[in-house]
Amino acid sequence: MSLGQLHYTSAPPGPDGSGFRFTALTPGLPQSVLREAEQLIGYEPPRNAPSRPSATELEAFPRAFSYSELSDGSRLLARTVYTGADYSGRWGNFHAHAVHLAPGRQLPDGALPVSAWESPGWAAATPEGDAPPALAALPPSTLLDPAGLIAFAASRAPWLAAVFTDLQRQAEDETAPQVVLVERDSADVARWVALASAALPREAAHRLTFTTYTRRPHLSGQRIVGVLPDDAHGLAGSGRRYRVHDCSAPPPAPDGPAPGPHGSAPGPDGSEPAPWAVAAARIWSAGAFELFQHAHRLPGEPFTAGPPSALALCAGIDLPSSHRTAAALWACEHPAELDGQELDGLVQTLAAPRQEAAVPAAETAALAELFARVGANLRPETAAPLAARLLTAAVRSDEPVRPPERKALTDEVARQLAAELGPELRAGIADPAGGFARPLRLLRVAGLLTVDCSDLVTPLAHRLAAALLADPSAYGGELHETLTDRPDLHTALLRELDAAALAGPASVTVLLERAPVELESREPESREPLPYLRMCGWKARGPAGGGGGDRNGELRAVLEAARVSVFAHPPLLRVAFRLVWGSDTPTPEEARYVLAETGADVHRPAETWPFLVTAALNGRPGDPHADELAHELLAAFPTQLRPVDRAALLLLEFARDLRAGGAGPGWVDRYLGLRRAAEPVNPTVLEHVCGRIARRLLTDPGAGRELDDLIRSRDADLCTAYERAAREDTVHSQLLREPHYFADRFVDWNAHPQAGGAWGKVRGALLDGVLRPAARALASEDLAAVEAALAKRGARHAEDFRAWNRPGALSRLGLRFGGRDSRPGKAAPRRRSSGSDPGYGSGSGPGSGSGSGSDDRYRDGGVR
Repeated sequence: MSLGQLHYTSAPPGPDGSGFRFTALTPGLPQSVLREAEQLIGYEPPRNAPSRPSATELEAFPRAFSYSELSDGSRLLARTVYTGADYSGRWGNFHAHAVHLAPGRQLPDGALPVSAWESPGWAAATPEGDAPPALAALPPSTLLDPAGLIAFAASRAPWLAAVFTDLQRQAEDETAPQVVLVERDSADVARWVALASAALPREAAHRLTFTTYTRRPHLSGQRIVGVLPDDAHGLAGSGRRYRVHDCSAPPPAPDGPAPGPHGSAPGPDGSEPAPWAVAAARIWSAGAFELFQHAHRLPGEPFTAGPPSALALCAGIDLPSSHRTAAALWACEHPAELDGQELDGLVQTLAAPRQEAAVPAAETAALAELFARVGANLRPETAAPLAARLLTAAVRSDEPVRPPERKALTDEVARQLAAELGPELRAGIADPAGGFARPLRLLRVAGLLTVDCSDLVTPLAHRLAAALLADPSAYGGELHETLTDRPDLHTALLRELDAAALAGPASVTVLLERAPVELESREPESREPLPYLRMCGWKARGPAGGGGGDRNGELRAVLEAARVSVFAHPPLLRVAFRLVWGSDTPTPEEARYVLAETGADVHRPAETWPFLVTAALNGRPGDPHADELAHELLAAFPTQLRPVDRAALLLLEFARDLRAGGAGPGWVDRYLGLRRAAEPVNPTVLEHVCGRIARRLLTDPGAGRELDDLIRSRDADLCTAYERAAREDTVHSQLLREPHYFADRFVDWNAHPQAGGAWGKVRGALLDGVLRPAARALASEDLAAVEAALAKRGARHAEDFRAWNRPGALSRLGLRFGGRDSRPGKAAPRRRSSGSDPGYGSGSGPGSGSGSGSDDRYRDGGVR
């Protein structure tokens, strides 16, 4: 490789003129390079420099050592020194010696530009003879020795991190401000460049441009600009273009800006140093600059704090918490990059006691992760201190910390920790505030250190069960791990959930649906039946579809899941009922099945017989299982039933007797008496019983006296049920099919036209809404058959039917108001009444009459 040389100074007249000019050039250098170089290699003496310095004073003048980028991408490395008087005796001469690096080229052997500071290869004057040849290399300076740089770094420790931060910004952003270093000696600026070049990533160090001295920093284009104190005053307040670091003044006073986490002053704008810059500053301050070369070879993005921080900690260099975190995380990702000795050094430094009152949670979490990754590869005496620190953090930190395994501790360390942390562990486990996450962690630590907390397990399990029932999503990996590590807690939790299942099986079922709580205890000697919990587990995790719609089959399966006889533990039946039916009610058929299968004796202690009573009382009207169930309940629980429920069940049993034909006379009176005892009666029971009475009245040929009782009862529900039953299709079909049935209904529904009340509303609706449509649908011969049937009951009935069935409203109105002849003074024949209802049965006209005593005579042909 060749480095073209340039010499520039004030020279006597010659072919190229006189005054300042290039006095020697390696052939082939482009004119564009010469024009730019001429602007870069000038020299202006310091403001307070002597105008006619002596030889000694001349040696003290600053040297301008610069590395600049030219417009074509090439570089110029130059050294300019003040020489005093020129050839003519005028003062102000200087000599510049520069070398040119073609675009993309570096110094031979990859040497950094700053290594040429005061190199023996620099000439103090223009060489004699022909044009100077290109240089093969520039020998490195002997003035930038390691010991001197370490001492210089120590003297500049307050500014190191801030300067490195600005250089990082420059490397990442070409528009970042220039760094102005104010030093009294230009050699110190060169030392700054040497410090930066060693710390920066290699590529960034080769791109770093600088000048160690200039009188006019605003005209300098280099990244680092060195100035004397007198030349820095005009740069104040220009932070967008310059970052001025005045190292000629004392560091900030104690009452000045607070130092950053690295122990040095903040940047010129008060900002905190970058993490990488802090690590680099600490490494230089510790004199461990050789770590930079190692750090440059480690994997990781440029300017990340992880690699240099890890190496610094390996070397025992203390760093702030954020760097310790970064180093631990980097080591987790790249454990193979550190050898055994380095890894031991890193862990020992991380485990060392700290001055901070509380270690940040992020650092503790990173240390726990590192220990999980590499702890098995560490020597016991190295691993134990870090494991102890993590266990201590797990006890005292509010944030979760993954504790190490017991084997990471030596017995001595474990005993010391147990004695130190035992009281804190017990207090934290017993503390109900803040949920259960922290007590669980502490319980695991207590197990590791064999701190006895057995008396605290059951109360913790109680709190844990309550929290899980309130929010099943609280069951997570950490809880599962703790239950695995602590079988005693798992067993206690199962006991709590079993007790909760007895009180509220639905919530336990939801928990088991959403959380994978293991239902088998891990303590064989402590295994218990846990029947209520097992039933909830079957309901939550049983076969899809449960019993396939067969709730009685599902009830049987739930009880079998308990693994305990329901006869030995009757409350199982109550829990099973709630699991199978929930807030629903069994149907009467399901309730009959349960009662038949289990018997009444188990329902009394299980207190499930009210479910069966509710099933009977809420049964669908017309369901024969409802009144059969009522009959069975009355026999099974004669002393347990409330009077009102007993009366309601008797109503249903009465409906059963009516359906079976076993009810004696006086249906309506019996119904009314039972209804009064059962008030308030479930509407479905009323509809069921009234429907049965109504259908019996419509189908039993000898129910005339019972119908009179219905009419006299004025019971709206019974009358409404009668009308509803009369409008059923079966009645309509029978009216069309059987003339005698039609005749009976005509006589019945003409009875007591002046009764009023509920029957008064129903009677007209039956005649007009049921009988008349049927009469219109009958053929003439069928109508004749109806009249014949009515004539057998009395000629007047046939007469009334013909008048009622004659077209026109007048005849219908006459019948409806109770007489065929409504003229004054004319009264219809009156039925004799044996009833005791005052005013009842006083109506006149066809079909009038009252009391059950006159019904048979009326049906046999009227009054004799």
